[in-house]
Amino acid sequence: SLALCVALSFAVGSVLSAIAGYVGMWVAVRSNVRVASAATRSFQEAVLVGLRAGAFSGILVVAMVLLGIITLLFTVRMIVPAHLHQMPFLLVGYSFGASFVALFAQLGGGIYTKAADVGADMVGKVESDIPEDDPRNPAVVADLVGDNVGDCAGRGADLFESIAGEILAAMILGGGLSRHLPPDGQAGFVLFPLAIHAMDLVVSGVGIIMTEVPKGAKASNVDPMEVLKSGYKISVGMAAVGIVVLCRLLLYCEAYPAAWLHFAACGLLGLATAFVFILLTQYYTDFNFPPVKQIAQASVTGHGTNVIAGMAVGMRATAAPAGVIGAVLLMSYKLGRSAFGGAAGAGLFGTAVATMGMLSTVAFVLAMDVFGPITDNAGGIVEMSEQPEHVRDITDTLDAVGNTTKAITKGFSVGSASLACFLLFSAFLDEVAEIAGRKVEAVDLATPEVFLGGFAGATLVFYFSGQCMTAVGSAAQEVVKNVRDQFRERPGIMNGSQKPDYTSCVSIVTQAALREMIQPGLIAALVPLLTGAFFRATSGGDDPLIGAKAIAGFLMFATCSGVLFAIFLNTAGGAWDNAKKYIEKGVHGGKGSSAHKAAVTGDTVGDPCKDTAGPSLHVLIKLLSTITLVCTPLFVGESHSR
Repeated sequence: SLALCVALSFAVGSVLSAIAGYVGMWVAVRSNVRVASAATRSFQEAVLVGLRAGAFSGILVVAMVLLGIITLLFTVRMIVPAHLHQMPFLLVGYSFGASFVALFAQLGGGIYTKAADVGADMVGKVESDIPEDDPRNPAVVADLVGDNVGDCAGRGADLFESIAGEILAAMILGGGLSRHLPPDGQAGFVLFPLAIHAMDLVVSGVGIIMTEVPKGAKASNVDPMEVLKSGYKISVGMAAVGIVVLCRLLLYCEAYPAAWLHFAACGLLGLATAFVFILLTQYYTDFNFPPVKQIAQASVTGHGTNVIAGMAVGMRATAAPAGVIGAVLLMSYKLGRSAFGGAAGAGLFGTAVATMGMLSTVAFVLAMDVFGPITDNAGGIVEMSEQPEHVRDITDTLDAVGNTTKAITKGFSVGSASLACFLLFSAFLDEVAEIAGRKVEAVDLATPEVFLGGFAGATLVFYFSGQCMTAVGSAAQEVVKNVRDQFRERPGIMNGSQKPDYTSCVSIVTQAALREMIQPGLIAALVPLLTGAFFRATSGGDDPLIGAKAIAGFLMFATCSGVLFAIFLNTAGGAWDNAKKYIEKGVHGGKGSSAHKAAVTGDTVGDPCKDTAGPSLHVLIKLLSTITLVCTPLFVGESHSR
């Protein structure tokens, strides 16, 4: 029965994650032409059409997560007559299935979009001096399609599995805590995560509807990012009230009458963290702030200094988010623990509530994310249809903001991933205790097997990232060769007397994405299983739990190194991209200058960082947590199993 439940939930999670990615892409390809059309009429209309198109995708993703879990709760109850607090353990396959599909969606989409983008930029802008999204570039259609494949399909699946993993981990921790409470107060702790995300649909929807651009606004005097943030602030304010109300309704118990206040504080802490992450990411990736301007200034002296400056910005950008994550984890744990008189389980549930607070406006954040590729594609349509300069100025402004919103979502995603992984790590230890019949009292890093397991986890993060970058590089080389060949064999392309063969570039990147994503995906799935099974087989005679402890070390090291490396890759890539956009606005010589060419090189380096390796790491660290949670019996020795 357990195997059937896990298999069923895995299948449902996989299918819904795939649908989430497909819906994101389906919406984007039907919306970008509408944004391009709106840009010919007004800046105000273009902003609102782009945001509301993204909102459709964001709200649908959150709704599908809830629908899947609620449906499984009813279905699994008919297969296994378990208590409510035991039900989440039967649904762990849902998160694993979502993570597994999201990895391939994000990885394959990232390889597709960046191979096309790098190839188009290197030959088009650097070698041939033609504008971005120029229809004479044979790789331009593949580049525009890639924005939808990577940024919409990949991110939709990514956030779907983030929300699914966080909900199930919180339900497991809430179920464990509720066993110590009277029967009438148990259900609230298990169902609280579902209630938070149901509230998210309402508050994000209202925030999106109330987002308004001032009448008569122009791209030159209104920052679209501030417009989007004004709507987000409305959602945050409503979410803050909703979190307090839901904590009082679902987490109040007579034995601990003040406990709900502690958990409400944890939720508000998580909500504040989400807003802080948005501000931090905007600071490091928006060209209105010093870090991006420093990269643009470094471009004046050449390609190498641009790359050095971008890497430095990415490295510096890891400090503040890491500090915020650490502070929130510790504070929410202490607040939760004090709610139940020092119970460790309450501390863990406090971190779960903080994570839910952070994700309580995720539908709005996903709407802002999908806004990015939609406006990027709209700019491409405007360029290819040879619209007037003022229309391209509008789409360029929205595209630059879209780069920032995409970077914000990646920062938001990696922040929520780090908190969710802490919950999944705790759920993993609970699962080990359930199977072994005794708790894992400590994970001792001085034990060689535990340390080596951790070392393997950190190594996997860097090796996996290298595989992603290699995949983009090799596919981009094929695109570059194809574009050069077309320019040489069809000289009429440049004067418009001959048409490029767009199909060949689309075919190259499609085949490359399908081929190159297999090896990194297999490595991500097999390495944790082999590591735990190896240490159980070689050292299980001395300690039957050594395999599980080694995997605990593996998860700790992989999560820490993965979070920091993902922040570095995402921020550096976004900053390089917007440094190029900043120069294209006329600074340091503008388009075609030596500084612009150096900035294009930096953008080319940053492309696979921010759109392939970085986002794939978000999924990787959650996949490691979910796959080990599902496969826990492989790591526990038989002498202690029940």
